[in-house]
Amino acid sequence: MTDKGRIITRTVLLVSFVSFFNDISSEMLYPVMPIYLRSIGFSVLLIGMLEGIAEATAGLSKGYFGNLSDLKHKRLPFIQAGYALSAISKPLIALFIYPVWVFAARTIDRLGKGIRTGARDAILSDESRNENKGKVFGFHRGMDTLGAAIGPALALVYLHFYPEQYRWLFFIAFLPGLTAILMTFFIRERKHEKETRKISKVHFLSYFSYWKQAGKGYRLVVAGLLFFTLFNSSDVFLLLAVKEQGLSDVQMIGVYIFYNLVFALFSFPVGWLADKIGLKTMLTIGLLIFVAVYFGFGWVSSIGMFLALFLGYGLYAACTDGISKALLTNLSERKDTATAIGLFTSVASLFTLLASSVAGLIWFTLGMQWMFILSGSGVGIAVIYLFVIFRRIRPLNHTENQ
Repeated sequence: MTDKGRIITRTVLLVSFVSFFNDISSEMLYPVMPIYLRSIGFSVLLIGMLEGIAEATAGLSKGYFGNLSDLKHKRLPFIQAGYALSAISKPLIALFIYPVWVFAARTIDRLGKGIRTGARDAILSDESRNENKGKVFGFHRGMDTLGAAIGPALALVYLHFYPEQYRWLFFIAFLPGLTAILMTFFIRERKHEKETRKISKVHFLSYFSYWKQAGKGYRLVVAGLLFFTLFNSSDVFLLLAVKEQGLSDVQMIGVYIFYNLVFALFSFPVGWLADKIGLKTMLTIGLLIFVAVYFGFGWVSSIGMFLALFLGYGLYAACTDGISKALLTNLSERKDTATAIGLFTSVASLFTLLASSVAGLIWFTLGMQWMFILSGSGVGIAVIYLFVIFRRIRPLNHTENQ
């Protein structure tokens, strides 16, 4: 470990601040993206197609570029390119209003996320040891999510003074994105001895072959997490539940900001606790909170209860997001870390699209309550499965990181 035993090293700190500024940039546009797209002539159907294509691009590219990062034994170029593409895409969406150009710009943004995700998580893993990965991934997740809370708040302030002037917000959002790009040039990745491998031509879906190479523990955990993902639809449905009860747009965005603040503030303490009680235990606790929250969403109607549920949802996210990645890095070889993370996040992105589509269909046909009840029940089954297999798996010893 670098920096003479420090847990939050210089590299971890820089990567975390890069994510912080990038999320301010991205989430600043969260409240206005659908409204802006409608204002330039996008129908609801076209918006749905745009987001579907963009998320599919991010999902598939996470695995490919994670695999490429491992094969080339490089992290930093992928991080720099990924954040640069995401930042540049913001003003492009405002400059070119024709649908084909907006589709291209939005896809560039998500492609940037796909390029950087595996390499970024791998560099965090390289900077940590098995016994402190909860803290490292929790700290990064907390900084990332703090940016996600500040971004929408800044957008609300801007729209208060300049209502309906959406295009300028895209140019303003470029500034924190540019800050993120500049900070990547101060990151120094660890040098490792290159393992000799026979590398055939790398295809876009080559990373799926890692499933056969991975250890049994990795496959068992990923199977459980992907089953959970099938019942974990987009957070948009939680916000729609708030809107169904007659809350205003400002109140809805306020609840979203509150959730991100809870997520951000608890991520590091939860990571610290996870290193004490075990990553598997903390992940189980987080999923149980998810079940309770989803059952609750099917029945509450007051703003106070919604805030309580979003408090729980923020705790669930803090207990699972960074923790699950930390656990997967402990179940994979260091040389395959980016591929292991990339494969999981790639398939999970596609499963989330499927989960959101099914959730929308259930909401439309059976109603909001049944959507939340069925989702919570499905995750309950995933918790039982993970509880059983967690008793059977052990992490790998990454002695080169210690």
